[in-house]
Amino acid sequence: MNALDLILKKRAGKSLAAEEIIWLVTNYTGGLIPDYQMAAFLMATYFQGLNSKETKALTMALAESGEVIDFNSKEVVDKHSSGGVGDKTTLVLAPLVAAAGLNFAKFSGRGLGFTGGTIDKLESIPGFCTNFNTSQFKKHVLEHGLAIAAQSDKITPADGKIYSLRDVTGTVDNVSLIASSIMAKKIAGGAQAILLDVKAGKGAFMKSKEEAFQLAETMVRLGKDLKRDVVAVVSNMNQPLGMAIGNILEVKEAIQTLQGKGPQDLVFLCVTLGGLLLTLTGKARNIEEGKEIINEVLVKGKGFRKFEEMVIAQGGDASYIHDPELFPQATYVLEVNAPLDGFISSIDAYKIGKIAMDLGAGRKEKNAKIDHTVGVVLNRKVGDKVSKGTKLATVHGNDKNVIKEAATDILQAINISDISVEKEPLIIGCVPPLL
Repeated sequence: MNALDLILKKRAGKSLAAEEIIWLVTNYTGGLIPDYQMAAFLMATYFQGLNSKETKALTMALAESGEVIDFNSKEVVDKHSSGGVGDKTTLVLAPLVAAAGLNFAKFSGRGLGFTGGTIDKLESIPGFCTNFNTSQFKKHVLEHGLAIAAQSDKITPADGKIYSLRDVTGTVDNVSLIASSIMAKKIAGGAQAILLDVKAGKGAFMKSKEEAFQLAETMVRLGKDLKRDVVAVVSNMNQPLGMAIGNILEVKEAIQTLQGKGPQDLVFLCVTLGGLLLTLTGKARNIEEGKEIINEVLVKGKGFRKFEEMVIAQGGDASYIHDPELFPQATYVLEVNAPLDGFISSIDAYKIGKIAMDLGAGRKEKNAKIDHTVGVVLNRKVGDKVSKGTKLATVHGNDKNVIKEAATDILQAINISDISVEKEPLIIGCVPPLL
């Protein structure tokens, strides 16, 4: 085999055998195939696509390029979100399902874009450790039923190397490549049951429902081929999820949610996703029973106590969990008020996310530092009635000029109509249709 033959074969639209894909990934990871040839292969794949057998082979080649965790036949669940604005779901969902009796194990990344990722948010808690080797990670999961760690370079190293190349060659947004990248990390992380939250809308990677469902269906089919239990939810990301956008701000909101004081949309999503995971693993007979179990865990504070247990186990200072006012705050806080009476007809999630990133809550480049204290807290959501002077949002920042610009931009992102609008459903659909 040689790389050029495989490039030409894929460029011509022909299918590659599993051993050819494995050979290509293995030799690229090992430095025997140069970047320019892998880039050419990725571009050919971008235009020609991969069939289900090729996608399965690529997924396993990526997963097996590094360590694969074995939880000794103990069922472990994982959750993946395709990302969005204000998406702190993992911080709430993970302790809820762990408190309900599931073992939740997640390797997560640092954010690139609007705000930090799950790891950035957790690292807002002083002392919280996210860097574990695989044996430490496994130990935490088996002892506490829950662990969230930073992506290790020993887990799917081929995916990390290939994704960096996709990022600079315009080959990121291909469904087969996206699905392989996501599912490879889940397989390597030892998950047997996988929940996928595919976002669709202005603040999501997938802008249209059709694109989101195509990705959801591809990943569910791939999971089945790999003998994993997988369910995918397509959820709405036209407006931010919850009220807080920004790392510490989102951690505070997650804590409030686990204490029974969270925003309605975030609670609804987490209870529904938790119910699906319990159903998928046989801990509940159906989704309604699963939601009842998760809701009981939430109401009784078991999820909050499990979150506290995880924070302590991973070296974090739990006093911040009990008194969130201990978290550092931005220097400047500026209110944004409604300029007229009416009803909020839309809140552009993309624009709000960009505002948060400009404040410093996100990264424009992978190695950039983020400011954990800054961000936006919404005070109203789509459908709410407002009067002139009603507080729409609060901006947290450390630069006077930037925060003033942010306040102006928020008024461009929140539209007020003189007639009420019907709220869009938060959950658009499910693959398979369990909801």
